[in-house]
Amino acid sequence: MKISSVILVIFLSSSYFAQNDKKVINKIVAQVGDQIILLSDVEERKLQFIINNPKALAPTECEVLEQLMMEELLYNQSLIDSLIVSEEAVESELEMRFRVAIEEKFNGDRAKMEEVYGKTISQLKEELRGQIKKKMLAQEMEQTLVSKISVTPKEVAAFFNKIPKDSIPLINMKMSFQQIVNYPAILNEDKEKARQKLLDIQKELTNENFELMCKIHSDDISSAINGGIIEASRGMMVPQFESMALSLKPGEISEIVETQFGYHILLLIERKGDDYICRHILKKPSYSKQAFKKSADKVDSAYTKLKMNQITWEQAVVAYSNDEMTKENKGIITNPYTGEQTWEMDQLNEIDQQIYLITDRMEKGNISKPSIYNDIYERKDGVRIVRLMNRIPAHKANLNDDYALIKLAAENDKKTNTINDWINSKVTSSYLRVDENYVNCTFKSNWKSN
Repeated sequence: MKISSVILVIFLSSSYFAQNDKKVINKIVAQVGDQIILLSDVEERKLQFIINNPKALAPTECEVLEQLMMEELLYNQSLIDSLIVSEEAVESELEMRFRVAIEEKFNGDRAKMEEVYGKTISQLKEELRGQIKKKMLAQEMEQTLVSKISVTPKEVAAFFNKIPKDSIPLINMKMSFQQIVNYPAILNEDKEKARQKLLDIQKELTNENFELMCKIHSDDISSAINGGIIEASRGMMVPQFESMALSLKPGEISEIVETQFGYHILLLIERKGDDYICRHILKKPSYSKQAFKKSADKVDSAYTKLKMNQITWEQAVVAYSNDEMTKENKGIITNPYTGEQTWEMDQLNEIDQQIYLITDRMEKGNISKPSIYNDIYERKDGVRIVRLMNRIPAHKANLNDDYALIKLAAENDKKTNTINDWINSKVTSSYLRVDENYVNCTFKSNWKSN
């Protein structure tokens, strides 16, 4: 019964897009207080689930309707309790949903979406803003109800022991890693060389040759192949880049702007409100061979001292690593998907394919020889050593190896029961109406009694 995150597909809002589909004959199938639920709402929520979970068993219409009624009950309570979501949060949520929908369903082409629906992105956002705010208030109400819930070790054990033996899940192999990374220093003269290269390019730039010059000269490989095209909205790009882009007029070429990635020149193509399309040429400062050798020597020194037990791993991280993401945490590489220290293979292959090859034959506590490393987030090269913290083979879940996972499941179960109890307490005192076509549904709460 837990509220799911709204699925980010082309149908950003069921009631909005239902009115654009003449084949759907809508009718009211339920009412919770003053809020109505349409047949199209039920069908759309079910379609969202099927599209985003193609291998999972689709929910029944009865299950979908009960979830929607629960959301309406939570929304009504949020109004009674005077809960607030900021306009900034609503705008951010809207932007994220449109960004994903445009990327996944229109191949990143905003103009195509506007053509299909005959309205600008800004107009579409305005029509959906109220519905998004309503969903966010329902989620805020749910969070208020469960925010203080926690479980004790005794409750975790009791939850696990209630799981039938044949239903205990299989846990995939998990690994955890630490690293010492040293990146070559980028000196002022290195930055000046990159800036000078861009100055030379700038002298030859025109509106007509900008696309070609991007393809030839830009160090941003992912955009260079498309002529340096960047489609973005306010808040998506680093501040210096965004500030420059939003200060330009269509057809205007910028001065050189510096960001954490290097030096850019922009050409604004189009702007509609907070949405803009531009081209850019990036020149990244390159470290010198001497700087790279210095980093390699440092990591070699760390490796030698570690192998000879002259220094502990923690001491080596402090003395030799300059990686901002890991040096303050004993070199531990955090999984960005889960926020945990452990990784599954599919997650690892998306972020750092090299690390598995490095550690495949290593035992727990072993360290790798120094090797070249590329940070995909910061787009920079360095030299690193990797330490295998742990490797847990695939196994059936147990309290010793998987306590954190079981604790999370126990907390979610307790939260679900709390929400269900709250719903049952509210159903008897709320105005409810369910369409006669759903009278045979087996709901978890007694929605049909009132």
